[in-house]
Parts: sequence; C-alpha cells; structure tokens
Amino acid sequence: MKKMTILAASVAVLALSSQLASASCDDILTAAAANPNVASAAVASSGNGGYGLPMWVAAVDETGKVCAVINTAGSGAAIGNSSWLGSRVIAVQKATTANSFSLDGFAISTANLYGLTQPGGSLFGLQHSNPVDASIAYQGSPEAYGTSTDNLVNKRVGGINVFGGGVALYKNGKKVGAIGVSGDTSCTDHAVAWKIRQGLGLDSVPGGFISDYTATPAGFVVKGDEMIIGKGDVANTYKQVSCAHNKKLNPTAGASTGVIIE
Repeated sequence: MKKMTILAASVAVLALSSQLASASCDDILTAAAANPNVASAAVASSGNGGYGLPMWVAAVDETGKVCAVINTAGSGAAIGNSSWLGSRVIAVQKATTANSFSLDGFAISTANLYGLTQPGGSLFGLQHSNPVDASIAYQGSPEAYGTSTDNLVNKRVGGINVFGGGVALYKNGKKVGAIGVSGDTSCTDHAVAWKIRQGLGLDSVPGGFISDYTATPAGFVVKGDEMIIGKGDVANTYKQVSCAHNKKLNPTAGASTGVIIE
C-alpha cells in the first residue's frame, strides 16, 4: 500500500512537471525574436485610428507570468514623458485578462468583455476580480521600464481589464499566452494588438463569441475574438462603444485590424 502511494505521488509530480514545462514563454519569445520589429511596425501602420501615440506591449504565458514588457518609443525612467506611464501596468492587465479567460478552443479578447461587464451585464463585477498585485506592479527601478530587466518580467502581476487591447496567442491549436497593448484609445490598442499577433504568427484563433456574428462585410472571415464597435447601448453584449465622438479616431474596420463597426 505504501509503495502504491509513493508511486501515485511520483506520477502526480511528473504530471505537474510536464504541465509546468509546457507553460513557458518560449513560444512567444521565439516568435518575437524572429519578428523583432513587429510591434513598432504595427504601431506605424495605417488604419489604427487614435492619436498615433507610442504603445506599451506586454506578453504573458499560459500561467499569467509576464514574459516581456516593451514600449515602442524606448525605455527607461523618462519614457513616461512620451508615452502614458499608466499604460505599462494596463498592458499587463490586458494580457492577463485575455489569457485568463481564453482557452485552447475558445478565444476571448478584452474588447469582448466590455458590454458584458457594464451594469446590467451578465459579467458585471468581473473587472473587480483578480486585482493587480501592487507589491509587484510598482516596484523596481524606473530605469528598467520597458527593458528585459523590467521588474514585471517573470512575475504574475494579475489584473483584469475590460476594454480593447488584449488578445490570446495561439500556436498549433494551443493557447500559448496572450499580449496586451495600451497607450492610445482602447479601439486603437485592439487594432495594434491584432496586428502584432498576426505578425508573430500566433493567430490560429479557434473561435470565440464573434464566430457566429453575421453582420460583417462581404469577404470578412471572422476569427472569433474581433472587436465590435456597437451602436447605442452595448450592455450585456460582446460589443464595445466607439472610442471617440470623432469617428475618424476609430480604426478602419476589416480583417487586418480585427474591428467590426456597426
């Protein structure tokens, strides 16, 4: 009986070790190394809408561990003078959220959660769960912000964010983590995140809330986690409101941005 117990414990340890080995940043970092300019290219590309501001981009693995945090305008303590400093942690929140609520077989972008978390929505209050660990988020030297030694890297910061900019990453039919983008309007953040995911080649999305959406233009094949910029009250839908009173600030709708405008 004792031998059986030891054997069972050994099997459990091996199984856990196997799971932990598969949950790493390797897939994301390898894709990023092969496409080193993908983030800056996505920000500089046309059709994003917004104000043309620099972006914070964060990546997490399947367990929510931060793999990298970069800023497309540079790094260091002075980066907050040219890019919204608050967006550094928001980018991690978005990546964490997209990873936390996406599965191998179902992708949920942070944009999909906007309407569901409004008053009257079925997920109202979700945005207050899983708070950011402030003991991690605001520690470390500002000189390292946006570098490989950023204090957020290799930490599980947590956080929930329910507006556009976070998308899960997929490779060979498996979720390998997520990215979060923040630094402009949330609609622009989504468009840039969408382009980065595509540029990384980690966009084999299995489907999601938007998979059965039928009001798309001819030739628009949905992946499933697109942002729908809806009309009127979007509470308890998978949609998000327009990002500005000036519609020119919204991204161009289409498969290249992952945006549908009603």
